[in-house]
Amino acid sequence: MTSIPATGRSRTELTAELAARKGGDRDWRHGKLAVYFYWLDEELERVQQEAYLAYWTENNLGQRAYPSLKSLEDDVIAMSLGLLGGGPKAGGTFTSGGSESIFLAMMAARNRAHARRGTPRGNIVLPDSAHLTFDRAAEALGLEVRRVPVGPDFRADAVAMAARMDGDTVALVGSAPNYPFGTFDPIAELAALAAERGAWMHVDACVGGFLAPYVRRLGHDIPRFELDVPGVTSMSADIHKHGMAPKGASLLLVADAADREWHKFESRAWQRGPYAAYTTQGTRPGGAVAAAWASMNHLGDEGYLRCARLIMEAKAIITAGIEAIPGLEVLRPNDLGILVWRTTDPALDIGKVAAAMDAEGWLVGRQQQPDGVHLHLNPIHRHYAEDYVAAVSRAVTAVRGGAAARMGANERTY
Repeated sequence: MTSIPATGRSRTELTAELAARKGGDRDWRHGKLAVYFYWLDEELERVQQEAYLAYWTENNLGQRAYPSLKSLEDDVIAMSLGLLGGGPKAGGTFTSGGSESIFLAMMAARNRAHARRGTPRGNIVLPDSAHLTFDRAAEALGLEVRRVPVGPDFRADAVAMAARMDGDTVALVGSAPNYPFGTFDPIAELAALAAERGAWMHVDACVGGFLAPYVRRLGHDIPRFELDVPGVTSMSADIHKHGMAPKGASLLLVADAADREWHKFESRAWQRGPYAAYTTQGTRPGGAVAAAWASMNHLGDEGYLRCARLIMEAKAIITAGIEAIPGLEVLRPNDLGILVWRTTDPALDIGKVAAAMDAEGWLVGRQQQPDGVHLHLNPIHRHYAEDYVAAVSRAVTAVRGGAAARMGANERTY
């Protein structure tokens, strides 16, 4: 059992032990994994670190004490609304991550339906490709989840979703894009349906929010998903994904700032006095806000466009390289930097290919349906795209030569 040491240890000793413990971690700086991190270069990393350290101890709960944090948070929200179709009435809440943003959206949908329609126990209707965070939020909020199979194009089937709605449906959900396949749901169609039925329409743009607008500018066909699409109520967008900020930074944006009140908690039921919060957190790290603000201002439009270009170039190289290997294919369609590749040769076991890559140090994300390998690219992968293709080729050669180890689809999912 580990206990607090009797005497403190030196900074030098602690730094050395942390470095030693990290020795077995995957080498993300050289593109060895395609999940959990988003990185451009050391300059941006330093900007983030310095901004975070400037607010190392400040608690963002206390914005009366730290008005500078409120101004930074307001700037981040305003810049994001400008990018993502927010009009003059729009507003937003800075959160710790996509899970919290989604939880608050579902909480708001439930509370609004209860107040306006007296819905006792509502349901949410969503495609079966939507993130499981919705199920987790629903479990906590007492909501029923109705998952509807996607169509053959891996996009939400609006007609089938309409058939699952009823008078107790509090929210409709679409992804921009979804995580399993990287495809955009028909947001405009779903939003029109939600408006017709009086339901909250949430767009999960945790992945695409800070990438899709720039990929569209590069000439790619990206459908409208932003807050200005008629019928869209809210959107989750992670700054710590393709907003390129460090962890702990996401947004719940609403087309009408008045809808923030539906996820507000307020009480006077203790001796201290009134307490109010728009997030599930109490104490909130000021450094996360400062680092997000610094990242957005450091990169600017030009920097985000550069990130989008690097991602799409990496995707093109990896797609062409994998499809040049006999027995492999890339699943289509896919719209941004997420893709799945799989085998077309029954004699080529994708689990063994994944295991051979894992043995070389590549963290392999397994896709369960269909059985394949999942990639979520970020800018650093442009520098290692050719290396990745070469590793896949070596793995396939090894398996065809008799490599026996196998990695199951459930062993490394994320």
